[in-house]
Amino acid sequence: MNKPLLRIRLETAQDVVAARRRARELATGLGFSPLDQTRIASAVSEIARNAFEYAGGGEVTFALEGERPREALAVQVSDRGPGVRELESVLDGTYRSPGGMGLGITGSRRLMDRFEIRSSTGGTIVTMARDLPHERSEASGPELERIVRELAARSPQEGAHGDSLEELQQQNRELVTALDELRERQEELSRLTQELEATNRGVVALYAELDERAEELRRADMMKTRFLSNMSHELRTPLSSIRALANLLLNRLDGDLSVEQERQVKLILSSAESLGETVNDLLDLAKIEAGKTEVVPAWFEPADLFAALRTMLMPLLDTPEVTLEFGSTAGLPQLYTDEPKLTQILRNFVSNALKYTERGQIRVGAQCMPGDGDEARITFFVADTGIGIAPEHHQIIFEEFGQVQNRLQQRVKGTGLGLPLCRKLAALLGGEVGVESEPGVGSTFRLNVPVCLATSVEDEPETSGDAAP
Repeated sequence: MNKPLLRIRLETAQDVVAARRRARELATGLGFSPLDQTRIASAVSEIARNAFEYAGGGEVTFALEGERPREALAVQVSDRGPGVRELESVLDGTYRSPGGMGLGITGSRRLMDRFEIRSSTGGTIVTMARDLPHERSEASGPELERIVRELAARSPQEGAHGDSLEELQQQNRELVTALDELRERQEELSRLTQELEATNRGVVALYAELDERAEELRRADMMKTRFLSNMSHELRTPLSSIRALANLLLNRLDGDLSVEQERQVKLILSSAESLGETVNDLLDLAKIEAGKTEVVPAWFEPADLFAALRTMLMPLLDTPEVTLEFGSTAGLPQLYTDEPKLTQILRNFVSNALKYTERGQIRVGAQCMPGDGDEARITFFVADTGIGIAPEHHQIIFEEFGQVQNRLQQRVKGTGLGLPLCRKLAALLGGEVGVESEPGVGSTFRLNVPVCLATSVEDEPETSGDAAP
């Protein structure tokens, strides 16, 4: 909905001045800021001047369009001239005329919120609008009518010379204000540029420091890996000697032992074996972190894997209140992966289950998830009825030296290296490990690996007889 406010005919140069002045006065009455008043007045002045100079005259119409709260001051400048030649070039800013028409049109488009121009040989109509400010106080109907009446009552020719001089002075004041504002913005931009440069220098320095710290961490990690590797090798020899001497004593090769002596020698042997397992885990972790662990895949049957695990782990079952059961391997395909590393992971899972299960059972099994070609995967699981692990600790147990305090901690010793080693070995085999557990219910540790470990073209696996997957 449009509400007409004012109309001015463009017949003389003074009418162009009057149109600019009326535009500013209307903008003032409608609550526009001084800067927006200048924008509106300048846009109206440029388009009105074009109509007067290029078409010999025309008409400027002011109206209020839209509904509250989205109202706008709309201005339409029309003429009956020959039209704007090369309008597209004018609109994209590439056309320049001797009188500056192109600059006037493109500049006015930037000053207004909406701008539309229609031109033909019969004339040109330019429609432009500026949205009223949201924070303005609403002008009542009578107040708006009073403003319009006062503006309409003034003849464009009335006080022509005075109006022109006053308008020129006003334009000068607006120009000075705009220059002051521009200078302030340039100073603010200069300040922001300096701050940005200082920040950039700080960022560059920070990156340099981070690179230096990263290099230090890399060197420290290499030293740690080398230290663990060297210490593991150095500890293995005396541990082997301790185990050998303890076995000699237990086998009575140097004479009989008393009951107390036998108990103490067994403690020595047990401690040496426990320390040996820790040293082996440290060495394995160091080799993986150093990238020196080789994966040697080969074809084997899951049944053979479970048989080896049963032989290896049954002697560790020292209480009749816990049973160790192995699930059926019927229907499982042959596997092409690193069997010793897979065995090491499952052995660690079962060993932990034996440590933290006081009564009940431990089940070892596997499930195959079919897929296309090499995408088939198999999931091994070790489920127990032990003390369980709280959900918030599920991630901690797979971190190096991460342990969860429990009532069996004093009886069952550990270093927190077994499960982190399992996680890294699983990654080498193209798989991942996980756990499902609740306190007092038990735990189920899972290992998911591909049935056929991905290899390079040169190492493409050869199927084993007719049983290949």
